[in-house]
Amino acid sequence: MNSVADYYAGKNVLITGATGFMGKVLVEKLLRSCPEVHALYILVRPKASQSMQERVKNMMKSKLFDRLRAASPDFHRKVIPISSELMQSGLGLSPEDEDGLSARIHVIFHCAATIRFDEPLKRALQLNVAATKELLRLALRMQKLEAFVHISTAYAHCHHRHIDEVIYPPPVDPGKLISSLEWMDDSMVDDLTPHLLGERPNTYTYTKALAESVVQQHSDKLNVAVVRPSIVVASWQEPFPGWIDNLNGPSGILVAAGKGLMRTMRADNRAVADIIPVDVVINLTVAAGWYTATKRPASALVFNCTTGGLNPVRWGEIEYHVMSTFKRTPLEKVFRRPNAHFTSSHLANQYWILVSHKIPAVLFDLYLRLSGQKPRIMRIFHKLHKAAGLLEYFSNQEWQWSSDNVDMLMRQLSAEDQQVFNFDVCQFNWPEYLENYCMGTKKYILNEDLADLPVARQHLRKLRNICYTFNMLLLVFVWHIFIAPSQIAHDLWSYVVSLCLKPLSYFDSSSILPN
Repeated sequence: MNSVADYYAGKNVLITGATGFMGKVLVEKLLRSCPEVHALYILVRPKASQSMQERVKNMMKSKLFDRLRAASPDFHRKVIPISSELMQSGLGLSPEDEDGLSARIHVIFHCAATIRFDEPLKRALQLNVAATKELLRLALRMQKLEAFVHISTAYAHCHHRHIDEVIYPPPVDPGKLISSLEWMDDSMVDDLTPHLLGERPNTYTYTKALAESVVQQHSDKLNVAVVRPSIVVASWQEPFPGWIDNLNGPSGILVAAGKGLMRTMRADNRAVADIIPVDVVINLTVAAGWYTATKRPASALVFNCTTGGLNPVRWGEIEYHVMSTFKRTPLEKVFRRPNAHFTSSHLANQYWILVSHKIPAVLFDLYLRLSGQKPRIMRIFHKLHKAAGLLEYFSNQEWQWSSDNVDMLMRQLSAEDQQVFNFDVCQFNWPEYLENYCMGTKKYILNEDLADLPVARQHLRKLRNICYTFNMLLLVFVWHIFIAPSQIAHDLWSYVVSLCLKPLSYFDSSSILPN
């Protein structure tokens, strides 16, 4: 078999969702590791404030492409944007663009989706299911198409505790559901949504399961692969360790903890946190496209791209390493000292939200009002609590995923391709990775310069001294209000102090005894 790079040489590739987190990494990886690829056609939605060309131009300026830019300054010439709108019939493609794609494309990577957990069902169905059907309809017209790779999620069937590399039967017929909801207004759909979701936690996992079944329906006519990543986070190695450009999922919680805002979150410290670096997912995705096109499997192949079964890391370990990193290498202008804790107890979590989040937020917003500024801290905490609440389902449970197809795919790669397109999760060093992840949020999201680290450390020391002073004053206040007036409390305090001093008196007596 040809190497992966040799296969993609001269090929035209269509990518949906190319301006998203995973899509950008896929574009960079294909251009850098498969330099002879002919062209990448990317579907881009024009925005009111930006044209399609401006969006692509701004994307290419990202630090993500620095390594590629140094090796190939003209890489952007291979990226061809196509105006598209997933919410429209036919993906909003012009007849000319549809005909051009039908005549040229060899491989499709379908990355586009709404990843919002709280997306209204109607919109989630349109973006995740109906758009997939439209893309498959277009794929059937493509004369040279050799592989269709669909990006799903490892949690599409999270109502099962063990998830195999198969496409499970859908909860309802996708086409009938879309038709049924068309005549309903939003309030009716909202009322119906909990009954449709059943055991699934949100519309994202629900519609992703439906999209898989839509893809499977076309597997007898197309060479299809489904890649199921778990929680996609910062890069492991490529193009740079720790690269990240968004605050979705755990990344927002991580930054909030580093800033000293997030102090508590509901998570089972003993549960496996199945996070997967974005470059690992993309390496697997590119390899899956190569294998699907060259081997032409008889049915759709599913690849569970997860870490928990092979190289697990637990939420308690993440808490420890993240807090250790942000104390050694603090973020700039932190609100409070980083000191977040995970707890599986709902009651304990609510208590710490009150004590460590809401009360400080009220006091700080009061200070902002008195100083003539607009209060904002409580609003920030509302957003953090909403984000943490959406993650609770995944941070308090565990799943097991089979990975036979992933293992098989790794064995099919040559030794060189196993290095270039590495998706072996057993090679992770979690403490090192989590430190790079934290540094990635500092460098790539917050755009903080490591040269300013001494100033950040000085600010953190200042907050520590303020914390110690406040705790001392609080202790004195409690003493005068509760202990000093009470004879029982005073006697108890004296007894505790005498117990603590007793060992000291022993050493003092021993020092005056003759040899």
